[in-house]
Amino acid sequence: MTVRDLLSSLMQRWRIVVATMLVVIAATAWLTLQIRPVYQSHSQVYLLANNQSESANVYNMPAAELETIIRVVTSPIVLDPVREELGLEPGTMLDVSATRFGDTPLLDVTVRAHDAQVAAQAATAVPQQLAAVARDFSPMLQLSGTAVSAQVVEPAAVPSAPVEPDVTRNLALAALAGLMLGIGFALARQALDQRVRETRDLEALSDRPVLASIPVRRNDDAHAIYLELDPFGPQAEAVRQLRTNMMFVDVTTGKHSFVISSTLPGEGKTTTAINLALAMSDAGTKVLLIDADLRHPSIATNLGLEGAVGLTTVLLGDADVEDVTQRWGGTNLHVLTAGEVPPNPSELLGSTKMHALFEELTEKYDFILVDAPPVLPVTDAMVIEKLTGGLLMVVASGETRKRHVQEALRVLSTTESHVAGFVLTKAPAKPAAYYSYYSGEHASTKPDGPRSKSRRPGARDRRMAKAQPHASAAAKARAQRTSDSGEVDLRSRLNVGRHEAP
Repeated sequence: MTVRDLLSSLMQRWRIVVATMLVVIAATAWLTLQIRPVYQSHSQVYLLANNQSESANVYNMPAAELETIIRVVTSPIVLDPVREELGLEPGTMLDVSATRFGDTPLLDVTVRAHDAQVAAQAATAVPQQLAAVARDFSPMLQLSGTAVSAQVVEPAAVPSAPVEPDVTRNLALAALAGLMLGIGFALARQALDQRVRETRDLEALSDRPVLASIPVRRNDDAHAIYLELDPFGPQAEAVRQLRTNMMFVDVTTGKHSFVISSTLPGEGKTTTAINLALAMSDAGTKVLLIDADLRHPSIATNLGLEGAVGLTTVLLGDADVEDVTQRWGGTNLHVLTAGEVPPNPSELLGSTKMHALFEELTEKYDFILVDAPPVLPVTDAMVIEKLTGGLLMVVASGETRKRHVQEALRVLSTTESHVAGFVLTKAPAKPAAYYSYYSGEHASTKPDGPRSKSRRPGARDRRMAKAQPHASAAAKARAQRTSDSGEVDLRSRLNVGRHEAP
């Protein structure tokens, strides 16, 4: 993984990183609040050993005996009397430590307790109790009859704030740990993610080009004719780019026809086919769109056309192709719907009549686009591909799994089907500035937001039921633009006439 891949992965999954960090911080804050505060007090004393005749400092004692006396400070011999003196219950926390201040006879005593007042009182009482029992642990003091006293150099003070827990330190460490853990989760999700997310994923799976990346539409409205409803939107511009790239691909085939399919249902192949056909017809090309998905036909529903008769009617010999071909919205787009659903779709599409019909249609139209069923469930797309110049594979970003694309490519290679290229649909929307060129009065929409998480069962049927209003709205939009264009042209001619009048 390159640095660019790492940054791209983190940008795509920044929510995981932030959520993990917040969870760790929240858990640490909760645990911190459960910890009982610990206060620390410190005192410094000067141990003196004296008798009736002379005064001698403990510092002159052998180092071993002095070290023994210092270690006694943490024993019950010292702490139990201190607890009794302070009125504390047995077992009350008193964390005591004592160290020499360098090579001097000064002794630093530190006491930690759950109560600030108790910590200060214990820091004062512990050195005195240590001095009282020090003689019992020094043979030199016992033989000489010398007593030990503790002279306070630095008295203990009542702490104003606990030393534990350190909230700032704990939260800082929690934020760092949460950040690292979140990055780890994001990278693990990246490694385990088997869905196609961007064009680079397709480029890694196949050497065929990605001809276009169509941004996701708001509410995942896959059946809207966006080229008509939003002609200056990012989706429409992406389809025009696809149209241009298809022209270059067509130069290498020379058949002027392509079949459009996908790996599995619900990836946007029909929507892509409809809008690509509209884009080609807008360029002045006489286009025929054939609905060859004889198992689940949807083009007639999406375009608001009659679907009772169509391709199957012609193949059965019940009608001529000119009689069932419908022109959409006064454009150069002609549509041959599927007709009635037959019991043997693959046999019909691979029949001699289908070959003859397709050869006839190629003579009448400049370009033919065929909407075929998905590749993995059935073999219809491979059968139709033999009649066309290649297959355009539609892949849905964030939905199609890489193994499905690999399996589809394997199936196509087995049948020697030619994949012309890929179209990535439902791709993440680009920043608004990317489309700022189209921010004029005709730009009615902004790049769409994130698509829905998943397509619930039955959503395909509900969207198809709503396709008729989409088709009506698209037709009205085209009629309105045509009317406005005609009025502008008429006014311009009148103005020219006035200027030319004598």
